[in-house]
Amino acid sequence: MTYHHIPAMPNEVMFYLNCQPGKIYVDCTLGGCGHARAICEKISPNGLLIGIDQDRDAITNAEFALQPYATNVRLFHGNFSRLSHFLSELNIAAVDGILLDLGLSLHHLENSGRGFSFQKDEPLDMRMDVRIPKTARDIVNHLTAGELKEIFKNYGEERWAKPIARAIVKARNQTEIKTSKQLVQIINKAIPRHVAADQRIHPATRVFMALRIAVNEELEILDGFMARFADYLNPNGRLCVLSFHSLEDRIVKRHLKTLEKGCICPPRMPICTCGKKPVIRLLAKRVVRPSAEEITANPMVRSTRLRAAEKI
Repeated sequence: MTYHHIPAMPNEVMFYLNCQPGKIYVDCTLGGCGHARAICEKISPNGLLIGIDQDRDAITNAEFALQPYATNVRLFHGNFSRLSHFLSELNIAAVDGILLDLGLSLHHLENSGRGFSFQKDEPLDMRMDVRIPKTARDIVNHLTAGELKEIFKNYGEERWAKPIARAIVKARNQTEIKTSKQLVQIINKAIPRHVAADQRIHPATRVFMALRIAVNEELEILDGFMARFADYLNPNGRLCVLSFHSLEDRIVKRHLKTLEKGCICPPRMPICTCGKKPVIRLLAKRVVRPSAEEITANPMVRSTRLRAAEKI
C-alpha cells in the first residue's frame, strides 16, 4: 500500500520538539510518517517513538515506513485520546514530547475510498477509524434539517447551512444519499449560482469538513486532550500542535493560554488565592505559519497553524 502524504512544516516541528537521543516522543497522528521518521532519526540509537493513528491504513504504512527504526518504535491503532492507556501498556509515566498533526492526509482524499473528497464519487463514509459505527451517510440521511444546519454552521462555518440542510432533507425523501457525488450535487443546487461563482473555494468544502468533524468527533476529542496533555509530559517536555482551521486552533490556543497563566483569580484580587501556578511556557508567543516557499511547494499547508509549548 502506498500512503501518500507530505508532512506540514517539518523543519519547524523538529525545531520546537527539540528531539534528543535516548528520549521518548509521541506522534499522536502518524499519517504518512514524515514527522515520525524525522523524530526517529533524532532520537536514535536508544530513544523511543510511540506512534498512534486511528486509521488502520496509517498503521500498516508505519509498519513498513518505520521498519529501519523498528527497535525504537511502538505502534498503536487507536485515537490519541487514549494516550494514557497506551502509556500504561508500556509502563511509561510521562514522555519528553508530543506531536499532534490534525490535518487530513492526501491518502484520505486520494486513496481511502471513504468519501472525504468532494472531487470523487465514493461511498459517503468519512470515518478515520472504520470501527466506529457512525458514518457521514448516517448523518445526512437521519438527522433533522435543524440538526444538519447546526453541524454545517458550527463545524464548517457555512453561511448557507440552512438551505443546504433543507435541500439534503428534500433530496433524501426521494432517494437515500449514498455517495459523495450525490451530496455535492445537492449542495451545488442549494447555493445560489452567483454566490458559488464568487467563492474562492468549492461550494462543498465547508460541508464536507463539517461532516468529517462530526463523524470523528474531532473537536470534542481535541478539547479533552488539550485539557490533559501536560499530565503526559515530563518537566521540560514539549507539545507541538499543527492545526488546519480556526476551530481547531481556537481550542489549542485557549488551553495553552489557560495553562500558561495559571492563576484564575479575578483581576481585581490584590493577591492570588486560587493557588494555581503556570504549567507551561509558550515557545512561540504567536502562531507560526508555513513559509512562502513551503506553500508554493505544497499548497495543502497554506492554512497550517503551529503552536508549541514546554512544560515547566
